[in-house]
Amino acid sequence: MKIAVRMDDITPDMDWEKFRRLKELLDTYGIEPLIGVVPDSRDENLRKHPADKEKETYFWDQVKEWQKKGWIIALHGYQHVYTQKKGGCFPLNHFSEFAGLSFQRQREMLEAGNAILEAHGIETDIFMAPAHSYDRNTLRALEELGYTKITDGFGTVPYRKGGIIFYPISFRLDSSLKRKKGTTTMVLHTNTMNDSDFERCRRLFETEEMISYGEYLELPAVRRGLFGTVAEYILAHMKRLLVKLL
Repeated sequence: MKIAVRMDDITPDMDWEKFRRLKELLDTYGIEPLIGVVPDSRDENLRKHPADKEKETYFWDQVKEWQKKGWIIALHGYQHVYTQKKGGCFPLNHFSEFAGLSFQRQREMLEAGNAILEAHGIETDIFMAPAHSYDRNTLRALEELGYTKITDGFGTVPYRKGGIIFYPISFRLDSSLKRKKGTTTMVLHTNTMNDSDFERCRRLFETEEMISYGEYLELPAVRRGLFGTVAEYILAHMKRLLVKLL
């Protein structure tokens, strides 16, 4: 099993010390990740330091530098604020920034987020849904705005539904590692990582077959039919229940 890395919740006021600690590990092992940039973060839970104009300028300069060195940038929602109690098409969580809102409202939010990235010289066609929650209106709005890829879903290979290609994450990383074939995504939130999390990353980066996210995007996508879609929905629902019980 090959593993690509995605980093969520990248903002000007994130925990930079932890971010740099993981970046150093990624650089050491030559791994170029996918990073989810929140265009206009208003989520107090993501605010680890006071933000100011100077830090914001530094942040956006860094995002452009990371993109130049091969890191892949994803639009990670708009403001990362959960106003909806919906799980949508992939119900790993029962809250969302997008799922449950009207098509028009979602399109406005996505368009505003995309405009912020573009204003800072960053272009992408990859979407990373906050809380993994999106619905059919999200997908329709993304397609209208030219987005062709989403990091989410379960599976061992990229798959296509409609005009969108999905790049799966792992249902459970330890189980995924036992498979000999396929590719999955290791999801990391640096803001909440502790010493044992960093040590686990170091061990996996050293012992497992890691690939850069750009390589993941080059893999061919298979068609995902109704049966696969229903199975994925049930698995996501089961995982949410299991996490609540543990």
